[in-house]
Amino acid sequence: MSEDDSNMEEYPTEIHDYLEAFEKSLGSVDEMLKTMMSVSRSELLQKLDPLEQAKLDLVSVYTLNSMFWVYLATQGINPKEHPVKQELERIRTYMNKVKEITDKKKASKLDKGAASRFVKNALWEPKAENEQNSKTPAKGKKQQ
Repeated sequence: MSEDDSNMEEYPTEIHDYLEAFEKSLGSVDEMLKTMMSVSRSELLQKLDPLEQAKLDLVSVYTLNSMFWVYLATQGINPKEHPVKQELERIRTYMNKVKEITDKKKASKLDKGAASRFVKNALWEPKAENEQNSKTPAKGKKQQ
């Protein structure tokens, strides 16, 4: 019997695809961690602006806590009843705050001068008395 055959006997065949996907995901996480660990944290932080540093820190701590959540689940501990749940919620609130800051930076700025010119030109202004008697009525005036 090969090693794969003996492993197949240890768990139900219905979950084989799930386990393969899980193993593939673990490999991806391992590759990303190796990439991140190849550069020292201080070098990485020097290249980033403060907002990007905050994003990196939040993603790192969220990932670590998520992995701990999975660890608890594999140990038969309900992570929903563990303090890690509150920690993940706290991190999410900070992630939302950073997202708001990022969105505000991306929002277009209002040019007050241009806006006032648009409004001023769009509004109807009454004409002088001599223009009122012309054959073509002014825009927005009622004909008498």
